[in-house]
Amino acid sequence: HSTIKTLLSLITNLLLLPQYYHYYHRTVIVQAQFMPITVYYTFLACTTIRNVQILPVDYEIEYICRGSRVIVGPKVRKCLPNGTWTEITQHSRCCKYIFSLFLRNGRVALKPPGPPVEGTVLHYSCHAGFILEGRNITHCTKMGKWDSPKPVCLCKCGWESQTKLYIGALFPMSGGWPGGQACLPSAQMALDLVNNRTDILPDYELELIYYDSMCDPGESTKLLYDLLYTEPIKTVLMPGCSSVSTLVAEAARMWNLIVLSYGSSSPALSNRDRFPTFFRTHPSATLHNPTRVRLFQKWKWTKIATIQQTTEVFTSTLDDLEQRVKEAGIEISVRQSFLTDPAVAVKNLKRQDARIIVGLFYETEARKVFCEVFKEKLYGKKYVWFLIGWYADNWFKIKDPSINCTIENMTEAVEGHVTTEIVMLNPETVRGASNLTSQEFLGALMTRLGGKNPEETGGFQEAPLAYDAIWALALALNKTVAPLKAKGHRLEDFNYNNHDITAEIYRALNTSSFEGVSGHVVFDAQGSRMAMTLIEQLQGAGPPADSTIVIEEFRYVSQKLFAAVSVFAGLGILLGIVCLTFNIYNSNVRYIQNSQPYLNNMTAVGCMMALAAVFPLGIDGHHIHRSQFTVVCQFRLWLLGLGFSLAYGSMFTKIWWVHNLFTKKEEKKEKRKHLEPWKLYATVGVLLAIDVLSLIVWQIVDPLHITVEKFTKEAPKGDLDVLIQPLLEHCTSEKMNTWLGVVYGYKGLLLLLGIFLAYETKSVSTEKINDHRAVGMAIYNVAVLCMITAPVTMILSSQQDASFAFAALAIVFSVYITLVVLFVPKMRRLITRGEWQSEQQDTLKTGSSTNNNDEEKSRQLERENRELQKIIQEKEQRVSELRHQLVERQALRNRRTPSSVTNQNHSNPSPPSSQADPTSLLPPPGYPNPALDNHSPFTNSSNLYQADSKMSRNHCHNSQIPLLYK
Repeated sequence: HSTIKTLLSLITNLLLLPQYYHYYHRTVIVQAQFMPITVYYTFLACTTIRNVQILPVDYEIEYICRGSRVIVGPKVRKCLPNGTWTEITQHSRCCKYIFSLFLRNGRVALKPPGPPVEGTVLHYSCHAGFILEGRNITHCTKMGKWDSPKPVCLCKCGWESQTKLYIGALFPMSGGWPGGQACLPSAQMALDLVNNRTDILPDYELELIYYDSMCDPGESTKLLYDLLYTEPIKTVLMPGCSSVSTLVAEAARMWNLIVLSYGSSSPALSNRDRFPTFFRTHPSATLHNPTRVRLFQKWKWTKIATIQQTTEVFTSTLDDLEQRVKEAGIEISVRQSFLTDPAVAVKNLKRQDARIIVGLFYETEARKVFCEVFKEKLYGKKYVWFLIGWYADNWFKIKDPSINCTIENMTEAVEGHVTTEIVMLNPETVRGASNLTSQEFLGALMTRLGGKNPEETGGFQEAPLAYDAIWALALALNKTVAPLKAKGHRLEDFNYNNHDITAEIYRALNTSSFEGVSGHVVFDAQGSRMAMTLIEQLQGAGPPADSTIVIEEFRYVSQKLFAAVSVFAGLGILLGIVCLTFNIYNSNVRYIQNSQPYLNNMTAVGCMMALAAVFPLGIDGHHIHRSQFTVVCQFRLWLLGLGFSLAYGSMFTKIWWVHNLFTKKEEKKEKRKHLEPWKLYATVGVLLAIDVLSLIVWQIVDPLHITVEKFTKEAPKGDLDVLIQPLLEHCTSEKMNTWLGVVYGYKGLLLLLGIFLAYETKSVSTEKINDHRAVGMAIYNVAVLCMITAPVTMILSSQQDASFAFAALAIVFSVYITLVVLFVPKMRRLITRGEWQSEQQDTLKTGSSTNNNDEEKSRQLERENRELQKIIQEKEQRVSELRHQLVERQALRNRRTPSSVTNQNHSNPSPPSSQADPTSLLPPPGYPNPALDNHSPFTNSSNLYQADSKMSRNHCHNSQIPLLYK
């Protein structure tokens, strides 16, 4: 609303200006940003100042004078972003302009009718029998003046006696570039205007003798000799195509002829040694190469490809381009050429992944190329084709029997291609030597073409060059008239051996400088036209890449996985704190004291450190900058190493000393009763010191750093000309495998030794370390998890989620199992039995030194006693059986030798027992003496030993002796 109110205020104020000023708003470009400005209108006749606070940028005003006055000065002013108006230093005023519509021997037409203002045109023409000298048209300028003086009408006396000068021309009406279809009418139109001018070659008339060269050097050779060896003599030659111009310009020196081309772009034609008399209004094709290079640099392309038709013009252009891109640091990765069939060359471009392609070929070959491009799908967003800009506008829609692609196919294939071409039509409204603007020239050319479609007319873009070529030639010949006259020569005296006339024409052309319909016409030292370059694109959204864009994308640990594992690790740390607090608080309880609480405290601290390592294990580039990643790597290593040494080392120490004290030989039994705590702490300290020392050496000798692992490139979803390069960051060192081998070997041996010791001590009972069985169970679980996880994580190191999950969950499960197995039973026992008192408190309560530990010892002794009694009964029963067998055998021997026994009894009446060793009848150690036991069934066992000792030695079964003493 404020903007509309401001505009209404502006209009109201302007309507208050004097009546001879009129204002109206022609254009308003509404933008999002407005700026406060002050506008001052100053006129010479009278001065009026109006202040306007806000106007949009690009706001325009136009002045129109009333009555017969005309504007002098700027007619239109525009609001600039800096708060000023265009041409602010020049005044605009309305003034009367006195003019006359009278022309002696002629007439004047005013368009549009009415008072002349800026843009009014006066057309002059002469009566019959008179010729116009001067420009036939004049315009009213912004300054209120006519842009040319009034012409005069001269009597046409002796006009029929003009001398003709002949120009030999070759116009390609067909072939690779059918430029003659528009260039020939354009040249004829220029000749008509030149011949009607009395100020240019008034005594001469130019006439064009031309043939169709078909843009073929072979055909042009025949036509050139027809031009040279048939009357009349040609003063100048005008070829078209580069290949034809090369032939004509090289041969022209032999006939002392000047060559002026209108459609040749071959860089080779700039060689003055080879083509000393050659000029052209079409710039060299190398003029496009600096523009192409700047485009490559602007769009950051460092690799291009080329495909060319094997003709000299394109070969020399490509050689120049190759030199320029090399200086700019751009690589031509693929260079293909063809003569007539481009199929193989296009396939090679596709196979070698060409993206930015410069194509150099004639129009007919361009259709063949892009038919193959469509077949190979070498077009679209991924590709950019740079072509020559002098093709017809609809060259790809022209039916060509040499290709088998439809118009739709060709239209699809050429979409987005870029053309570079010289500016062939002056964009400014300037009247040059021919007194025509570029737009007026186009209108006249369209009339001469008879309504032909410009898009289907070959050479329509080059037509201004052919038009200006005729004017350049006419002006040059006109410039030579006076010098030749001073030397006693005339233009009509020209022949193929007169070097003086040729030299004058050469100098005149070499110094040409005039405004043409194609722009300012001037030649360089090599005879080539100097011009601006026009860049056009058929369509396209933006510059594609010169090759497949590879986007580096780092792989990170899944945030959901990291959050879930972090929660478990945090809960585990909380559990460790609870267990540690419980153990410290109840350290005076006898049951806790007998579990070596300080070692359990170390286990809890080590478990919490191991759980803390889970967090840096999951931290990557998603959370921190890459420069800080090395610190995270060190945290992982130290927390895991020290946590393992404290947690597992303290458990290993318990098992080690239980095995060392309670599996010794009989003579070392007494040492079981003495377990010094400092030895336990020293063992843990040694294990911890080994880890600390190895980590320090590792960090100093071969510190950890970041390496990036690259994976196979992946194509994203959608039609994008990119590939994803997955990357993964790793913590590593130069000899990572060696260090891991040492660490894993050392830790693995500890784990295996811990399993062995836990198995060996599973049946040992000791009050010094009463939780060694629970420690053994924890060692089993930790060892199994570690031995499985270590190799698996090494195999899955390239899969960040799987590797993190295995390592982190193994740590979490190991810690949970360890804490639960070691501390939960203790909590449960103290809670269920109420054994919370310390040893002193228990003594005060019971009045004796008997405590729970003595009761436990008493129960253990009773169990051992019962086992021993059972063994004694088994042995006694066995001894009874053996004695019974001895009695039976003795009786059997007595029956076999009765006489010997009788004689022996008479000779030796003393009983055998009196001669035998009394200790021989005692039972083995540990067995009760039957003689002292009145209830023993072996009271008469002395009868078993009354047999002869010799006979006993010879006939007693030796296999029973070990059984007897077992």
